[in-house]
Amino acid sequence: MLALVSPALLVILALIVLPVGWLAWQSIYHDGFTLENYRRVFTEDIYWRSFALTFEISLAVTLIALLLGYPVAYLANALPKGWSILVLALVVLPFWTSVLVRAYAWLVLLQRSGVINQLLRHLELISEPLALVHNSFGTVVATVHILLPFMVLPLYATMQKIPNDLMQAGASLGASPSLTFFRVFLPLSLPGVLAGCTMVFVLCLGFYITPELLGGGRTVMVSMLVSRNVELYNQFGAASAVAVVLLAGVLAIFFVVSRFISLDRVLGQK
Repeated sequence: MLALVSPALLVILALIVLPVGWLAWQSIYHDGFTLENYRRVFTEDIYWRSFALTFEISLAVTLIALLLGYPVAYLANALPKGWSILVLALVVLPFWTSVLVRAYAWLVLLQRSGVINQLLRHLELISEPLALVHNSFGTVVATVHILLPFMVLPLYATMQKIPNDLMQAGASLGASPSLTFFRVFLPLSLPGVLAGCTMVFVLCLGFYITPELLGGGRTVMVSMLVSRNVELYNQFGAASAVAVVLLAGVLAIFFVVSRFISLDRVLGQK
């Protein structure tokens, strides 16, 4: 048995254990053992602001993705199979395009001379271009678009498992469609809601390209903090400490979520 799983264990050791171990080592060793990098992370304002902004944007992206993704998943579940496949194909279609290309596309759309500002000025709804990009707004809009499939697919998978008989039973007992939805369908779809929210929130915590382009240097999320510590200040220890704290936060989120739903379901294995 050990011989069969040895190749897999070696791959895990080489691709996961060693890199994470080296990351942790760099964060605590600089000419000897030190916790200075972690002291900076937990005491300096720039780190606190960056972590707070990252969590705020991740939470906003998750809530908006849920509000947009739930009706799409519900529609895909309610439609006949052919139409359902078409809706899901439209949701998955952005996966075939690079994240970088999609971020630049949003940059073109939202900039001061972009399509949206020009349209609003043409309709005489605004007199001056709106600041839609190089701020948190542009970052949230583009990130929601990129991460929306990660919300829709777990929701759809959960809704597919809800028996139609329950909805018909509710209707036969005199319940209105809205009452049946809120009392029967919505509670049964909550595992999909939790799985989708967890996936979107965790992915957003580590987003880099989109906030870098759409934030214009003003929306400094944690991933950008890691990048700047390495590229601008050549401080690998500080960057490693930030990355370790972020990783610990993600693991803590998964631990809390696992108390309510199987992680296999969150990761799409069931």
